[in-house]
Amino acid sequence: MVPLDGSKLAECVLPHAESIAGGCQVKQVVFIRVVEPFYIPEHVYVPVVTPVDPEEVNAQNRTKAQEYLDHIACSCKLSGASARAVVLLGKTANKLIDYAAKNKIDLIIIATHGRSGVSRWVWGSIAEKILRSTCIPVFMVRAPGCIPGIR
Repeated sequence: MVPLDGSKLAECVLPHAESIAGGCQVKQVVFIRVVEPFYIPEHVYVPVVTPVDPEEVNAQNRTKAQEYLDHIACSCKLSGASARAVVLLGKTANKLIDYAAKNKIDLIIIATHGRSGVSRWVWGSIAEKILRSTCIPVFMVRAPGCIPGIR
């Protein structure tokens, strides 16, 4: 399973996924993206010129995510492995962990931004949540340009 968020940073895992697929005779690689649901909180007044339908926004976001994953799945050289593109709607880490468990995923290949300190505390880390919450092996790839050390 290869979680992607649409960023070039996340795509740094693709050469690794291709190598593992070819070298380990993998049958299927699942490219997956989680779309966080769009909603307008009821208790917040937001003057809107044009009303926004959250369901429509979610549908558009899912469509864009599916198109992105289909492109990635078609462009990767997986040495005989089939590629599958999956889009989920929900909280990213939770959805990825649940999907991996329910679908008997045997390896998760994910990029990490390499944040530490306050930045990690404020933004969280999807990769770290997955690593700590699953028994499935996780292959983490550091972002290009990552600087080691505690910040």
